[in-house]
Amino acid sequence: MDIFAKFKKDQGDLGNFMKQAHGYFSFPKLEGEINARMQFRGKEVLTWSLNNYLGLANHPEVRKVDADAAAKWGLAYPMGARMMSGQTKKHEELERQLAEFVGKEDAFLLNYGYQGMVSIIDAICGRNDVIVYDSEAHACILDGVRLHMGKRFVFPHNNIDNLRKQLKRATRLAGKQKGGILVITEGVFGMSGDLGKLDEIVKLKDEFEFRLLVDDAHGFGTMGETGAGAPEYFGVQDKIDLHFGTFAKAMAGIGGFVACDTDICYYLRYNMRSQTYAKSLPMAMVVGALKRLEMLRTRPEFKNRLWLIVDALQKGLKEEGFDLGRTNSPVTPVYLKGNIPEAGNMVKDLRENYGIFCSMVVYPVIPKGELILRLIPTAMHTLEDVNITLRAFKEVRAKLEANKYSKIEMPKVLIEM
Repeated sequence: MDIFAKFKKDQGDLGNFMKQAHGYFSFPKLEGEINARMQFRGKEVLTWSLNNYLGLANHPEVRKVDADAAAKWGLAYPMGARMMSGQTKKHEELERQLAEFVGKEDAFLLNYGYQGMVSIIDAICGRNDVIVYDSEAHACILDGVRLHMGKRFVFPHNNIDNLRKQLKRATRLAGKQKGGILVITEGVFGMSGDLGKLDEIVKLKDEFEFRLLVDDAHGFGTMGETGAGAPEYFGVQDKIDLHFGTFAKAMAGIGGFVACDTDICYYLRYNMRSQTYAKSLPMAMVVGALKRLEMLRTRPEFKNRLWLIVDALQKGLKEEGFDLGRTNSPVTPVYLKGNIPEAGNMVKDLRENYGIFCSMVVYPVIPKGELILRLIPTAMHTLEDVNITLRAFKEVRAKLEANKYSKIEMPKVLIEM
C-alpha cells in the first residue's frame, strides 16, 4: 500500500474540513501593520487573535532596534549551533537577564519554544522516570510526553486530589525502577485562560519527591507584580524547578528560554538535542529580545494598559451574560452552544458584517456541540474597541439562539487558488 493513499480519504481531524476552511477559517491572511486593526481579504477588521499582549510587536522603539540589529548583523550570524560556533556575549547576556527577571540562578536560551519544551522533557526524563501531567497541557508538552520511553500518568485539569493520587502511583513505580518524578503543568492555560494551581502543587512537595516544570508561555510578561509570570503571581518562584517561557507572546518575537538552577541549566545546555543539533537564534532576534525584555521590565504601563483592556472586555462580556469559563488571565474564551456549520456562519458574519476577527475553536479541540470564540486582548486595543465588540457579540448571540446561522449555507470551497 502506498503510504500516501490514506491521506486521500482522511486528512486528519482538522484537515478533513480543509476545503471548507482553508484561507478563511484556517490559514487566514492578516495583512498590514501588526495592530488592533488589520486587513483581511481586503477589509479592515478589529483583530482579537494576536498574542501580542503588550503591544511590542510594532512599537517604534522595538522596530528601530530590530532594524538596526538586522542591518548590523544580518539574519545569519552567528552560524551554527550554540555548542559549536553559535555562541555570543549577547546570547549569554539575554540568558543572564532572563534568569534574574524570573528569579532563577541561570537560564538557557532556546531557538523555538515548541521544540524547546519537547526537548526539555526528553533531556530530563529517562525510561525509568515517571511523568505526571495536566490533562489540558499544551501540544508541545503532549508531544514531549509521547517521546518519553517510560511511564506517564495524567491528572484531570487542575484536580489536585487526583494529582495526589497519581503521585502516589508514580512514587511506587519510580521507587521500583529507581527513577524520579517530573510533574508538568502550565502557568496560564492558553485555551481556557485559567491558571495552573501552582501554589497547591508546590505544597505537595511536602508529601512527595518530585520536580516541577511549568510552561509559562502566556503568563510571562502578563502575570505577577512585575510581569515575571504565574510563579510570581502565586509567590512560588523559588519552588518551580524548571520555569519555561517563550518570546512568541508578550515579547512578540521568536524563541524561548528555560530558567533553573545553574547545574541543571548546564546539563540542559549539553543534552537538549533540539539545541545541540540546530542553529543558534540569530543575533538580530537576540538583540531585539533584549530590548523587549528591557521594556517589559522597566515600563509597567504596557502591562497596566493590557489589564485595563482585559478587565473592561471580560467585565462587559460577563455583564451581558456570556460564559467565560474559568479564565483569570488575559485569555478570554467565550463559550457558546452550536455545531461546526453554525460556528462557521457566525464567525463569517462577525468578519464580513461586523469587521471583527477572532479565532473559532470547535471539535475536535473541544467536545461536539460546543464552540469557543477566543479573544486575546492586548495593550494596542482601546475601550472603544471593547464597546464595538460587546455590541457585535450581543447581536450574533441573538442570531445564534434564533437558529439563524443554521439556515445560512457556508461556502463549499473557500480556498484561494
